[in-house]
Amino acid sequence: MAKRATFLKSCSNLIGDRRGNLGMMAALLVPVLFAAGGVAIDMTNMMLTKDRLQDATDAAALAAASALVNDGLSIEQAKELAKDFVKSQMQSDASLSAEELAALEQALADNTTVDITEQTATGEAAAVGNSKTYVVDVSSKFDLPLNALTRLLGEETAEIGTASKSLSSSESKNALSMFLVLDRSGSMAEDTATVDADNPTKVEYYACGTKKKPKTCSRDVPNYVIKIDALKTATENLMTYMKTADPTASLVRTGAVSYNASMQKQTDLAWGTDAVGTYVNALTATGGTDSGDAFKAAYQKLVLKKNETEMVEDAAHSEKNKQVPTKYIVFMTDGDNNYTSADTTTKYWCDEARNDGIQVFTVAFMAPERGQALLNYCATSSDHYFAAENAEQLNAAFEYIGEKASAMTVRLTK
Repeated sequence: MAKRATFLKSCSNLIGDRRGNLGMMAALLVPVLFAAGGVAIDMTNMMLTKDRLQDATDAAALAAASALVNDGLSIEQAKELAKDFVKSQMQSDASLSAEELAALEQALADNTTVDITEQTATGEAAAVGNSKTYVVDVSSKFDLPLNALTRLLGEETAEIGTASKSLSSSESKNALSMFLVLDRSGSMAEDTATVDADNPTKVEYYACGTKKKPKTCSRDVPNYVIKIDALKTATENLMTYMKTADPTASLVRTGAVSYNASMQKQTDLAWGTDAVGTYVNALTATGGTDSGDAFKAAYQKLVLKKNETEMVEDAAHSEKNKQVPTKYIVFMTDGDNNYTSADTTTKYWCDEARNDGIQVFTVAFMAPERGQALLNYCATSSDHYFAAENAEQLNAAFEYIGEKASAMTVRLTK
């Protein structure tokens, strides 16, 4: 009996003893606290990673949509472009090891889906076959590894997923006629500040001997793109926009004239872009600068009368596509006119073009102050004037003009 009473008393004392409770509670709570801290860290990382993946899929959808209408990529090529875009955007995380980057690349390759739908044109656009609209859906997901603390709760990874949608279209619902007025004066043979990517260096010869023993040495120097070649590339890209928007050559008519000290031979306005491409590629740089007669010729070609009530350009489009064309002049120079009287003449015909509703885009290519002032005056608005200081900016200006004139659009819809 005594032993039993002693045992019961010992049990009662053990149950009633509060010493050591803090240790036991700590033993139970510390893992939970650590896990909670791990979850907080992972939640922040998950939100940041999801934002990065959303940005990547958005950018991929826009890039694919733009390439379809601007670069002429096939649907399959655009799909591969979008997938590569997602991977490249997500692999820019410098905190990941090489092994983690490789695993991420494989996960994105396996779990990035790109769907592209080409929509059918309707109305007049369908009749002339010039409009293309693409819907690009990009979705991607991968498992994000969780940190060791969160894994105490039994979860090893968390799935991160996003989806994006973009819409692109190439439409020339309003037919257009465009005439180029291009400077081919001697200064167009000068170097730009842009190095030729295909041939970045060239050999330069120089005198390196003494007066008694003359000698010629050679050295490699940067091979800069000359202005006339930059103009040819920019014009080709501009014409590519026209051709992409109007593959059947049923809405776009183009022509070109060049000038140095006087107006050079011009082309007639013709359907499509081939004639302008051939004309510009044959240009050489020589002579002085006088833009007056060349701009006048471009203006007169666009407003030439067929009869008392109808212009030649309007009649050509009416017969072909039943539309009244929007008319453009693209005016480019790299210098000042030799005489201020040429500025006065050019401004007069610029005013005439403005009065007749012709949109005038102007590009001052590495031009001095007076040349810039002239082109700024002739531009329809400030949005129609560009000052390009190198070949890249010249090309960007011509591409912008092409995009605006051909009404190509790309936008994110989701």
